[in-house]
Amino acid sequence: MTDDPRPAQLRRMKAIALAMLLAMVAGFVLSHAMGNRGAWAWVAAFCEAATVGALADWFAVVALFRRPLGLPIPHTAIIPRNKARIADSLAAFVRDHFLEPQTLLARLEVFDPATKLGEWLSRPEQSQKLAQMARGWMLQALDLLDERAVRESIQRFVIARLRSWDAAATAGEVMGLLTADGRHQALLDEALTRLARYLDGEAVKRRASALMVKHARREWPKLVGTVNWIKPVEGIADNLAERIAHAMLDELNEILSQPRHPIRRDYERWLRDYVERLRGDPALAAQVERIKQNLIDHPSVQDYVRGLWDQIHAALRADLENADGTLAGHLQRSLAGLGQALGRDPALREAINQHVLGGAEKLALRLRGGVTDYIAQTVKGWDERHLVRQLELSVGRDLQYIRFNGTLVGGLIGLALHALIVFLDSA
Repeated sequence: MTDDPRPAQLRRMKAIALAMLLAMVAGFVLSHAMGNRGAWAWVAAFCEAATVGALADWFAVVALFRRPLGLPIPHTAIIPRNKARIADSLAAFVRDHFLEPQTLLARLEVFDPATKLGEWLSRPEQSQKLAQMARGWMLQALDLLDERAVRESIQRFVIARLRSWDAAATAGEVMGLLTADGRHQALLDEALTRLARYLDGEAVKRRASALMVKHARREWPKLVGTVNWIKPVEGIADNLAERIAHAMLDELNEILSQPRHPIRRDYERWLRDYVERLRGDPALAAQVERIKQNLIDHPSVQDYVRGLWDQIHAALRADLENADGTLAGHLQRSLAGLGQALGRDPALREAINQHVLGGAEKLALRLRGGVTDYIAQTVKGWDERHLVRQLELSVGRDLQYIRFNGTLVGGLIGLALHALIVFLDSA
């Protein structure tokens, strides 16, 4: 960190102003020592007036910051004595010129923030930079969420939400949605179609035939022996399995082809009754609740909840640590797309500008009083010597030019008055 150059500059300017004052005093003394005649009279007039001007401006500059020579002169040390009033005035200035809603809105409206945002986001380097910044913020957030207390809090929150969840009512609502507009019939059709394909498979028929043969030999061994003499039992089982499969397929096709089939009506009635029970039967709701609570209390479910966060956390971290990860790329493309959309859609720009203006107005109204009080109290709380020192370093160097000008202007006025006196004497 480099040293502040302002103190050295201020000392140099003060030294120059003091040297000019001493030179004027020396010239005034010398001119009187030389008899104050001829050219020396002009020198005396210049130096005398310049000395007065330099002293007057020195007094004026010093009186801003402190008492000249430490004397209790009225209306000196203006800044430290009026610190409270300066604080209130500065706070009011910021309030009226920066936080005045109408002024702020007028400036924002001219600025057109939506257009500027669109132009900024349309540049690939800017959207990429913003996406990388967001990636860093999300990594920091993940580090925070990796704390043990936070992890345990998340687990408790998930378990508590699961315990308070009305599973029966939710199941009733979901099944109500599934039964709307005949969706449950389409589901039944799909299930029956799949069952028909399954029953028509040769492997299923062979397994059914084998089961029938096994059962027949165990239950009727003598009869099977007699049948084997006439016709192998395996052939009978194969034929029976084929007949059963065809019968079931015919029944399934009949159900599929008849919208008012008795089985469909039974299915419809049972499903609607069950949905109504889920919504309003306390006994069924209590049964579903017991099942849910038992599942939640099961150690495997508890371990799953803990492991689920570990997996999510690890996956997010692995992706975010990669500058070319999925999340970073998606965010960058989204930001670039937003910039392009803002560039070609006037309605979107207008909507965003209206939201920004509305938010800025509410924020300005909310902040006006608080910011004003904060600025006023902060300035009032500053140490007076520190305040004076900082102000003097900021503007003191320029104020020394007042002393330079006072010295020169005073000398010129002295010459002008001396010339007037000479002219009047000669007249």
